[in-house]
Amino acid sequence: MKRVVSVSLGSSSRDHRAEVELLGESFDIARVGTDGSIDKAIAALKELDGTVDAIGLGGIDVYLYAGKDRYALRDGLRLLEAVKTTPVVDGSGLKNTLERQAIAFMQAQLGIDLRDRRVLMVSALDRFGMAQALVQAGADVVFGDFIFALDLDRPVRGLDEFEEMARKYLPDACRLPFQFFYPTGKKQDRPPQPKYPEYYDDAEIIAGDFHFMRQFMPERLDGKTVLTNTVTAGDVDFLRERGIARLVTTTPDFGGRSFGTNVVEAAMIALLGKRWADVTEDDYRGLLRRLGLRPRVIEFSTAA
Repeated sequence: MKRVVSVSLGSSSRDHRAEVELLGESFDIARVGTDGSIDKAIAALKELDGTVDAIGLGGIDVYLYAGKDRYALRDGLRLLEAVKTTPVVDGSGLKNTLERQAIAFMQAQLGIDLRDRRVLMVSALDRFGMAQALVQAGADVVFGDFIFALDLDRPVRGLDEFEEMARKYLPDACRLPFQFFYPTGKKQDRPPQPKYPEYYDDAEIIAGDFHFMRQFMPERLDGKTVLTNTVTAGDVDFLRERGIARLVTTTPDFGGRSFGTNVVEAAMIALLGKRWADVTEDDYRGLLRRLGLRPRVIEFSTAA
């Protein structure tokens, strides 16, 4: 049996373990939260190094993307460099492939015409593949990274403007502690603190990282579609109570919840038997075809 562990900066209350079979291989998949502590995460990574088949970094990114530019997060690099032997990933390779396919799935399989649909992409820097796919599908996308992460009430529309803003702000922002702009640890358990609700209200589809969208989410999201990842059974109930019509998760259900892209990518790395640096986009696409992974869809009511 192959063993895959995600070490997350998120709350330990979200820990989960599941046994799944992928392409005839049995996998023991676990998520271990460190409640926002970089030091605990590094200690856990060092303990796991060399003892498991692959490691995912959860609750943090190593790299952010805007167009062809890549920005390295200081804290993400610290975690990556703590692992010397075992293949380790942050999910970004899968975000650029699986999450693009989720947009195509919504159009082809769910019959959602994305042309001119108003979409709030709460965080495009960590899911640039999804952002590009939405724009290419003709959606009217508002990029919320600078609104919600940096508290700049400036809605960005269009990939060119988004990339320009990234070049302006990201080099300095990436040197800040990751907790400055992303909820980690117990912040993931506290009730949302509604902020800039007009952007949520105006959107027909809310897309991006679940914790990022949840932290400022208003009380009601009636009739909206949420496209996200990493939701527990409790998160599904949370969204149902807010009145959403449809939930689409980019990763499938493993043992009662959708794991993060870092977990699924780690399992794929274990199947491929390669180091992260050696895996190509074609590797990911080929393996995704063989695995036949599909988004999870939950219909709560008639979607708008």
